[in-house]
Amino acid sequence: MRRPRDIDAELQALADKAKGLKARKLSQLGELVAATGADGLDVEVLAGALLAAVEQSGENEPTADWRQRGSSFFLRSKRARKKADGDSQTGAAGVGSGPAH
Repeated sequence: MRRPRDIDAELQALADKAKGLKARKLSQLGELVAATGADGLDVEVLAGALLAAVEQSGENEPTADWRQRGSSFFLRSKRARKKADGDSQTGAAGVGSGPAH
């Protein structure tokens, strides 16, 4: 005979997973704000810009441009990270080759 499923435990596990995903999303949004340099803006300015973006999101033209700019931003960031990873691997031999100041 099969053992009955513990639906309450499964629901709790799903709720815990949803809570973790929400926390991760908030963390990533904070990282995005910092990565774009928007963390230097006043909170009111940033909130206003985000509200304007939400209001205009129903219109196709501005969001298409924003999407393209965002994609370009992430591509540049990805290339910069790859380059930095490559430099750290190949540049390790050159560390300490000159006099220390």
